Amino acid sequence: MGTIKSDDQFVQLHDLIIGSSNVADFLTELSTFAASTLSDDAGAPIECGVTLRRRKRNVTIAGSSERAVVLDKLEQALGEGPCLAALEVMRPMVLSNVETDNRWPNYQKVLAENGCGSVLGVPLALDEHQSAALNFFAAEPDVFAPDTVHRAEAFADLASRALRLALRIADTQNLADDLRAAMASRTTIDLACGVIMGQNRCSQDEAMALLTKASSHRNQKLRDVAAGILGRVSDGAVSTHFDP
Repeated sequence: MGTIKSDDQFVQLHDLIIGSSNVADFLTELSTFAASTLSDDAGAPIECGVTLRRRKRNVTIAGSSERAVVLDKLEQALGEGPCLAALEVMRPMVLSNVETDNRWPNYQKVLAENGCGSVLGVPLALDEHQSAALNFFAAEPDVFAPDTVHRAEAFADLASRALRLALRIADTQNLADDLRAAMASRTTIDLACGVIMGQNRCSQDEAMALLTKASSHRNQKLRDVAAGILGRVSDGAVSTHFDP
């Protein structure tokens, strides 16, 4: 039964990736799915925030509720709490009772003020440059019993695989966008060099040198200077000579 449930959860996580337009959207859906899953397992209402660490920076991307996002951000601001501790040791960290467990006193005060009685931080293993964690919040103390923590770990294992895929897809898309932008810039610069070659009766290397000089003198990006030249040509303002 456990395997069947895990398979169903992975299919749902895969569907979340397909239905999301970016990583932020995926993590919003992930946090909602995680909160619902653990609420069913624990038999108590649970909220979830997601912390994504990329290149040693913590960024809260999403939460199943506004309170979950706020509590996650406050934990980062204070620099203490079970979610951050879970990321440091890469294993679940439980704050069973906000009133009696004093490991993170500043954060526990914030939790109590926001009606939170217990917290569970569960890391998601990604790679050496990035990691993430699910931060579960419950209004009552002692919600996160060992069985619930175990089920949260099993869910986190599936979620980490899905998140790795979502991040890989996003990075691939970003690379494709960067390449397209680079190709567009190269085309613009090459066309502008052609215009300069015609105006100044010079070689391509000489035209590129003039364009680079203009970029430096005008304190503009090379592509912007080139786009300006092409814009003037398209407007009919053709010069017989290009002067940097």
